[in-house]
Amino acid sequence: MYDTFEQLQIDPAWTVKLGERGIGQPTAVQAESIPVILGGRDAIVQSQTGTGKTLAFLLPILQKIDPAAKHVQAMIIVPTRELGMQIMRVAEDLIGDGRVRCQALIGGAALSRQLEKLKQSSPHLVVGTPGRINELIKARKLNVHKVSTLVVDEVDHVFELGSMKEVYSIFKALQRSTQSLFFSATIPSEITEAADAWMTDPVEIRINPDQRTASTLEHLSFNCEARDKIDTLRRIVRLYNPPKAMVFVNATADVSDVVSKLQHLGLSVDALYGEAGKQQRANVMQSFRDGKFQLLLATDVAARGLDIDQVTHVINLDMPLNAESYLHRAGRTGRMGRSGTVISIVAPKERFIISKFRKSLRISIDEKEMYEGKVVDAGEAPRGGGFRRSESQDAPRSGGFGARTSGPRDAGSRSPAEGERPLRGSSEAGRGAARTGGGRAGGASERAGESRSGAGRGAGTAAGSGGAQRRRQDKPGAPSNVQQPSRKAGGRKPETAKERKNKGAPKWLKAKQQEEGSEG
Repeated sequence: MYDTFEQLQIDPAWTVKLGERGIGQPTAVQAESIPVILGGRDAIVQSQTGTGKTLAFLLPILQKIDPAAKHVQAMIIVPTRELGMQIMRVAEDLIGDGRVRCQALIGGAALSRQLEKLKQSSPHLVVGTPGRINELIKARKLNVHKVSTLVVDEVDHVFELGSMKEVYSIFKALQRSTQSLFFSATIPSEITEAADAWMTDPVEIRINPDQRTASTLEHLSFNCEARDKIDTLRRIVRLYNPPKAMVFVNATADVSDVVSKLQHLGLSVDALYGEAGKQQRANVMQSFRDGKFQLLLATDVAARGLDIDQVTHVINLDMPLNAESYLHRAGRTGRMGRSGTVISIVAPKERFIISKFRKSLRISIDEKEMYEGKVVDAGEAPRGGGFRRSESQDAPRSGGFGARTSGPRDAGSRSPAEGERPLRGSSEAGRGAARTGGGRAGGASERAGESRSGAGRGAGTAAGSGGAQRRRQDKPGAPSNVQQPSRKAGGRKPETAKERKNKGAPKWLKAKQQEEGSEG
């Protein structure tokens, strides 16, 4: 392991600039890759996201460039505009006032301006997307015959986006002696097969292939219903309050809807997605870097390879489609040895995906939940929001609908046995007394068949101290042996069973029954 860049044969002019930026010791991928690239060998380099792959190929390329020449000497192909501009910023920062010239050739930008700058500056280093570079080569506006080094960064993603034919056309325009370099965090078998056709005896460099994510990352998951994902995200952001966080969704069509919902909830958020205009995306990225908003909502394509300072959290609002997508999302935080947290918001039907990621990536994804403003392990929070049922709530209910056990019963009281019906006589007598003694006050009802007590109610004192006693006796399980008030003289005759049965019958049926009764 090399301890300094000088040991890697990097010129002092570059190491001084690295030291000014606080970069003194090379990472593992830099220590392995730089000597190979300086030696002119083709290489396939696989390393975790955030381990310094950009400097691993950029430093030797810059060192090999001859500033006196007036032709393109190195070319870097990237899958997205954002990644290309990020590499350009790193290169321009290192070059400073130096003589090396570089230019971005990104799709979506004004072609006329790029052509004008090509003529004026004669760049030594070109950074661009496959479509635009191939377009300029075919139009004979970009001469690549003297390119000595070609880098395809995030090579797996370049091929995923359907750019394989364009990359193949670029390779055909190069000299066979051109050094070819593939870099990515994931190198599928298709890339290795393509390398056999385009490379000459490539060196394969794989840094900790068994450890596919940075060891400084913490992986968490929070379970909720799919309809509650937005609110769960709100609670997570309020609880962790990260200085910067990236939130990922799968579909570009969902971006504007999610942004509007989050902004309605009071969160500071903006979006980065492929269909946005060049200037809009540039403004969003700059505002996010400047800390003007807290959450950057993005899709996998738009955010691939981005390196943004102070991103402490990555949140998967939608679960990644595969393990590789999870790796690249997670790589937006915990970069260059810094700590970071990856949080997945998981619906019930997505829980199997978390299990697959645990196995395929060999990582621990801890299941958590939020309780009383804290994050606890799943299952530690009391169920039902932490409310413990009292003994009276846990006690079995007696009687019919709505009956509760509110305390010890009076001596001698009992509930009807199963299948036993309350006595009707006392109930009927109580109703008669209530009608003659002052009406239906206190909630007396003819529809109820429950037992009632309260001696004062028969005399018309429906309110007062007898109210609580009546409420206790309104339950089906009320005692049936309590003495009921007798019917006053001159009071209404108690209803017969037949009268009660026919109380709600239509008039024509009542008339018919009266006729039958008179005939009998």
